[in-house]
Amino acid sequence: MADLSLQHTAIPGLLRLTLPVHGDARGWFKEAWQREKMTALGLPDFGPVQANQSFNADRGTTRGLHAEPWDKLVSVAAGRIFGAWVDLRPGPGFGRSVSFECGPETAVFVPRGVANGFQSLAPDTVYTYLVNDHWSPAARSSYAYVNLADEQVAVPWPIPLAEAIVSDADRTHPRLRDVTGVPPRTTVVLGANGQLGRALRALLPGAVALTRDDLDLGDPAAVAGYDWRGVATIVNAAAYTAVDAAETNAGRAACWATNVTAVARLVEIARRHRIHLVQPSSEYVFDGTRRSHPEDEAPAPLGAYGQSKAAGDALVATLGDRYHIVRTSWVFGDGRNFVRTMEGLARSGRPARVVADQTGRLTYAPDLAAAIVHLLFVQAPAGVYNVTNSGPVQSWADIAADVFELCGRDRGDVTPISTEDYVAGRAGVAPRPRNSTLDLDKLAATGFEPVPARRRLAEYLA
Repeated sequence: MADLSLQHTAIPGLLRLTLPVHGDARGWFKEAWQREKMTALGLPDFGPVQANQSFNADRGTTRGLHAEPWDKLVSVAAGRIFGAWVDLRPGPGFGRSVSFECGPETAVFVPRGVANGFQSLAPDTVYTYLVNDHWSPAARSSYAYVNLADEQVAVPWPIPLAEAIVSDADRTHPRLRDVTGVPPRTTVVLGANGQLGRALRALLPGAVALTRDDLDLGDPAAVAGYDWRGVATIVNAAAYTAVDAAETNAGRAACWATNVTAVARLVEIARRHRIHLVQPSSEYVFDGTRRSHPEDEAPAPLGAYGQSKAAGDALVATLGDRYHIVRTSWVFGDGRNFVRTMEGLARSGRPARVVADQTGRLTYAPDLAAAIVHLLFVQAPAGVYNVTNSGPVQSWADIAADVFELCGRDRGDVTPISTEDYVAGRAGVAPRPRNSTLDLDKLAATGFEPVPARRRLAEYLA
């Protein structure tokens, strides 16, 4: 009896498993699906939700070649088959085929977009497969097919197709030259009109960019009704960020609805459809008492906004290995932000009074977007990653003085003030962490080196 083992094939992602079959005079037993053992060998944790069986009464029954919009794990429960697989995913491997004989001792993991076919080599053959999406009539529109007799693929069927039992539908599938293939799963960017959303759209031109008008995350029916089947990754750049307004009764409710309730809906969507969720977060989840905040620091938010972000992060972290929480601070980019406000004062000749006892680092939105794309590209382990620009820790007053200087004004035109002076006479000002500096070592360990903030500030103002 062979040990459980996994072998790669000539088609990327198509995996062949050898299964231990325990037999005696009564018959045999095998573990057709054993999540812990198989994933330890390298099988994707693909989350099957439906089990199917195909009974084939006669030798020579031939089915396929079908590529479905889900992953599946196939094996033989009785008899033997000759299996054939053809890569119908766009790219250099399109049309590549693999074939071999399978009995109860073999299982095959078939990734989305790879066509599957088989021919029974014995009567009363039972072919079984687990899939990670529920079949529906609508799903059939996402299938791709290639003809069993295609001359380019040239599957060496043991029983000639002229002598095989083949359905009329399978006999009329298109030749490979006429097959468009199964497109890769897409990335969806939510909050596509914000500073981060716009930067992501520039780096991910093939992504589906959705604004609130396209998909209202506050509408449960709209979220549930969106077609998530072909989505691989969601980057949720939608957020409530009005920190002071979040301290009002109406603002607190709106903040929680966007940053927690809507995130909970996305988490369930991601769980159900095996989607990777990227959730930007904020240094406001901390109280600012540490000089530098590492990723594993326990949240201690001071205000309603920070509390909502910490709650949203906790929900996203339940997704196991399918999430990245990207924590950032002091974002500036294409939109309203502190740097633009200071630039407006500087260019209009007016002075500025700016808080000098809150410190941290700026984050340029395109660099934040680039870090997110990097984490996805290198398949960084799931978890929390801090992302800001690099360089010295500064106060808001320091940054304002930099802006004035870069605009040709005197740095002395920026008057440093205390937080107490800033809030004096103002109602509804949210508490802010005094220290917003985020530790960047974990990000650097993935191979991403942030650009110094001063350089990005100069480029931005130029």
